Amino acid sequence: MEQKFSESYEKNTHSVGISMWHFEWCTKYRYKMFGKQEYLNLITACIRRAASLHEIKIMELNVQPEHVHCAVTISLNMSPAQALQILKGGSAYFFFKFHERARLRYPRGHLWSKGKFASSVGFVQIEVIRNYVRNQDIHHSLVHGNRTLPLGRFDASASNL
Repeated sequence: MEQKFSESYEKNTHSVGISMWHFEWCTKYRYKMFGKQEYLNLITACIRRAASLHEIKIMELNVQPEHVHCAVTISLNMSPAQALQILKGGSAYFFFKFHERARLRYPRGHLWSKGKFASSVGFVQIEVIRNYVRNQDIHHSLVHGNRTLPLGRFDASASNL
């Protein structure tokens, strides 16, 4: 399913273009909050909800036990910093709303660390980035000694990235 580039551009009154980004961010203190499938599903839904409320289109999303990778498209009126603030802040708000016991670990309500990664993506790179985000489970199992680990789980003897 190949798209023409001109059909992919966002067209507004005074602007034409597209802003595609690869974002990554971590939980505060790199706690492995999303090791359980229940919490992994909840944070995925929270991130998608925060994105949909602010017209951020998620192309790919992969949640690991202590960090998140996603490829997104944002409006030309929105900066990448604003998009990350919305995704991190909104998802934390919804996560604590639906999982109140998480406040035992994060009593001040700061689920995510201050750090972040953002890289612009072009049409040429988009499939590479989408595959990278999709294959994080495989990547992390290879990094941890060629052992196949359960989805979304690290073993305690393996080193962190």
